[in-house]
Amino acid sequence: MSSKVPYVKHNNGTQIQSIGLGTYTSLGGDCERATLHAIDAGYRHIDTAYFYENENEVGAAVQRKIAEGVIKREDIHITTKLWCHFHEPERVEYACRKTLQNFGLQYVDLYLMHWPYSYVYRGDNEMMPTDAKGEVELNDIDYLDTWRAMEKLVELGLTKSIGVSNFNSEQLTRLLANCKIKPIHNQIECHPALNQKKLIALCKKNDIVVTAYCPLGRPNPAEKTPNYIYDAKVQAIGDKYKKSTAQVVLRYLIEIGTIPLPKSSNPKRIEENFKIFDFQLDSEDHAVLDSYHTGERLIPMTHAIKSKNYPFNIEF
Repeated sequence: MSSKVPYVKHNNGTQIQSIGLGTYTSLGGDCERATLHAIDAGYRHIDTAYFYENENEVGAAVQRKIAEGVIKREDIHITTKLWCHFHEPERVEYACRKTLQNFGLQYVDLYLMHWPYSYVYRGDNEMMPTDAKGEVELNDIDYLDTWRAMEKLVELGLTKSIGVSNFNSEQLTRLLANCKIKPIHNQIECHPALNQKKLIALCKKNDIVVTAYCPLGRPNPAEKTPNYIYDAKVQAIGDKYKKSTAQVVLRYLIEIGTIPLPKSSNPKRIEENFKIFDFQLDSEDHAVLDSYHTGERLIPMTHAIKSKNYPFNIEF
């Protein structure tokens, strides 16, 4: 098998590399170093967000690699996201332009709505506005109104494509029935403990690509969690292909129909996570990995449970 990284085609004709670098919690120069290293290692898909507060680091790394002649701007796909306090339609273009200023770029490749629910706006940097009781201040803006404002960003050339993140089946179906521009992605939490097979099937049917965040379930070596990274059964699969358990899990996520976004700032791991295109799992391997599914989320965002747009009150 060729170890060349395949690309996935979107419903609007654009394409994307079938693995990406996740950057959440990469700060203080770590994100810039990780992005530089990832580009050198062959990554052409970087995922960030306004909420991560590292768009400037991703932008600096990309510009450096363009200046060095390693890549051209059109070679690399940059995804970022609209945060919940910018959902009012009149704030959307402002938010996107602010993001572009952070990157130092003319456009992004994909702009996602980070969550279907929204917060009260108390300032650009008040990303989790709280009331006197310390509860997050929710707003009830309809995500369809936010989406219409995002569609204009494509017309303005500020982003090539738009998509969503953390949308459930009902929200996605409602959006598809009411949009001019179809979302190209739904980015969701996905790993063996939450394999999202039903939501992936719905997205596939509607020609929407699924990207998987927390694909390795945030490994904790001290506690040996999650079990699918540290279990002997998965280690045995890894041994069979001369791969690590992380590589086995990432391969599984690709084979069930997602683009995984493993986050790392460790150069060795960044490279390792990328080397998953020279082997294939068999049905027995899949049965082992399927057995870890519990449906439990790492990111339940329970502070937003009172929002009518909270996405996790239904099965998928």
